[in-house]
Amino acid sequence: MGRRANAVATIGTIFALASTMTFEALPAAAAPDTAPRPASGTSAVPPVSPTPQSLARTGRDAAVTGRVLVVAGKDTDAAARTRLVTELKAHGAARVDVVAPGRLPAAAAGLLTVRLGPATRPDIAAALGGTAVPDRAEGYALHVSGAKPGARVTLAGQDAAGQFYAVQTLRQLFVRAGRDWAVAGVRVSDFPSMPLRGTIEGFYGQPWTHAERLDQMDFYGDVKANTYIYAPKDDPYHRGKWREPYPADKLTELGELVNRATANHVRFTFAVSPGESICYSDPADRTALKAKLQALYDLGTRAFSIPLDDISYTRWNCEGDRAAFGEPGREAAAKAQVDLLNDVQRTFVATHEGTQPLQMVPTEYGDLTDTAYKQTMRATLDPAVVVMWTGTDVVPPKITVDEADQVSKLFGRKVFVWDNYPVNDFGNTSGRLLLAPYDKREAGLSSHLSGIVANPMNQPYASKVAVFGTADFTWNDRAYDARTSWPRAMAYLAGGDRRATDALLVLGDLEHMAPTFGATPWQPQAPELARRVEQFWTAWDAGDRAKALTALRSYARAVAQAPAVIRGGAVEKGFTVDAAPWLDATELWGGAMVKTLDALAARQAGNEAASARLLAESNDLQQRARAVRVDPPRNSWGKVQPKVGDGVLDAFLVQADVRLQLWDAAGGGENLALKGTASASSVEQNLDRLAPRHVNDGLLGTRWASGYSDDAWVQVELAAPARVAAVTLAWESACAKQYTVQTSQDGTHWTTVSTQRPETCGNDVVRLPATEPVRYVRMQGVERSTTWGYSIHELGVYGASAS
Repeated sequence: MGRRANAVATIGTIFALASTMTFEALPAAAAPDTAPRPASGTSAVPPVSPTPQSLARTGRDAAVTGRVLVVAGKDTDAAARTRLVTELKAHGAARVDVVAPGRLPAAAAGLLTVRLGPATRPDIAAALGGTAVPDRAEGYALHVSGAKPGARVTLAGQDAAGQFYAVQTLRQLFVRAGRDWAVAGVRVSDFPSMPLRGTIEGFYGQPWTHAERLDQMDFYGDVKANTYIYAPKDDPYHRGKWREPYPADKLTELGELVNRATANHVRFTFAVSPGESICYSDPADRTALKAKLQALYDLGTRAFSIPLDDISYTRWNCEGDRAAFGEPGREAAAKAQVDLLNDVQRTFVATHEGTQPLQMVPTEYGDLTDTAYKQTMRATLDPAVVVMWTGTDVVPPKITVDEADQVSKLFGRKVFVWDNYPVNDFGNTSGRLLLAPYDKREAGLSSHLSGIVANPMNQPYASKVAVFGTADFTWNDRAYDARTSWPRAMAYLAGGDRRATDALLVLGDLEHMAPTFGATPWQPQAPELARRVEQFWTAWDAGDRAKALTALRSYARAVAQAPAVIRGGAVEKGFTVDAAPWLDATELWGGAMVKTLDALAARQAGNEAASARLLAESNDLQQRARAVRVDPPRNSWGKVQPKVGDGVLDAFLVQADVRLQLWDAAGGGENLALKGTASASSVEQNLDRLAPRHVNDGLLGTRWASGYSDDAWVQVELAAPARVAAVTLAWESACAKQYTVQTSQDGTHWTTVSTQRPETCGNDVVRLPATEPVRYVRMQGVERSTTWGYSIHELGVYGASAS
């Protein structure tokens, strides 16, 4: 089953600890209770995820006795009963006896008694002590009485899933009572705010393995997610070969997956995507589609989806569709799709016992524009069919209540959100793990949506961070807080180990970037590190350099040590495999940061030789970090460099390098290029994302790239004439074998002030005489180091205004 985390620190406490000590000083232990103890025999109530609708203390904790009685009947959910026994044995019960209602042994007095079953069972109703069982699907109530003798726990479900979720809450309520265990004395009345909660395996690239999917089902059970949509783009039988039946071995695997999902109260939803080649009007194609669905129904699947995303509706796949639906276009495509979907809903779904309403993904899945396509869907699609929507874009920066209300009107029903986070299969995610919390989804969406499923990464275990938050939000969106949910997700992966949780939070900050399809991410990179770096330079420039060094060096050591802590055994093994290249790179980048801070300290102490040696060691570590590759790759972006705190960590190293090399130079701390205007001789393939303006935007995550010629150049026109002390170039891997730095007062007459022949692609700091004022600074290429053009992340100009 999934991993347990019974006690979780808050993010504020974790980062406060990280600011004052390294991981070497952190004990490897679960987070202690921090809330005050209300009275003798009671403990602080542990955090529960997802956040319950109602949780309140009842009184004394219920001690877990060496022998525990579980009262379960034929109407008790089998999976819930099994998990309950497992949790009791893991928390102090040497013996667990399962007895039928009304069959308690005479020796029951003094033993912890746990009742599990439907809310309508008389003994459960009597033992609930007035705790209400919500009249909602998947709802449950939990009541703990620590009165002696005979402490009792009552778990009542509105349905079988409710019983299972009651046990999932109970497993988080075990608390230490000295050397023994107890159950926190609380009552819980709970239900999900959204009916559909979970994931859709809908990414491009290498699909998850069978073992990884089985593990995901256990994880979804732990976090009360009830939906898994099987829609891997690179499964040929899902898309390209949709007409063909699955081979026997694959069908066997799918059957095992259906069974594991069912055991965890997860609806295995089978998706088949015929849109690339289907002839909507061809009865043979419809027969093939229904045969595919029938094969999965026979395995136990009771939920189906027909995604019609990422296809063209400006052409037909057969002439019969032209005759049946007219010339291709928005309205005709919608007519054809509705005809197919209504047929499947009415002649397959409605005629197969126990089947959930059909789900579909429209071709227009990511906007709020009313079109002939949506109008046709709204007017003619069977009301039972569930329509999916990704937000206002493929990767939306936010989803608001107003947007959800608008789209519900456009499709004539509450929509089901396919949320493309933390998926990392598109260009702007190249080299990234997406470990930021689930965020920017507005409280109150549960009143306007039928649910949300997250599209995860190719890395299944790393995806658990965001999916944990998604499950938390969809269960109780009005109580969701990303700031508390995120550290709980990390604690879950760490099995409750405090030291490993701290390390995961540090890594998560370095992998916090959440890109969109545009230039602006919807979550920033390394916000905690950025805050600390800003504090460092503020203190440094104010003269409090010793304090600045002490504070940031401690956090830098935490960065350098985090990979070893994460690999120390507490964190789920699959996560360490998923994150391996990023862990390798983080250790090197963190080490470089420590060396750079030591170099600053040495230079401050007047030891210039030691400072130079330490800076050289930092540069060596940076080169080694840049040489790390994601290999073997699971993503379509291939063997790329893993990005770690980019734009923050590397920017700090560049700035510190400049400060060290310009220690005595006037105005050495200000990058004048940021207020200038960049231009270039050429841009690779005229791509806007490689335009010269990126060379002075202050972001190391962007870059300029030239055409494929040795004599290409890029320049910055300063806002005002300045005496330039140094020029910095942060090269991408396509750097120069030789180049010159040129300056000009008028942009016409140029003076070569330095010729450079760098040995490696990295950060070059070129010192200049800073005598005469100049207005223009140019990198003039002489010889490329690759067959590509020149590529520079940032061109910095440091000096003082001539005025």
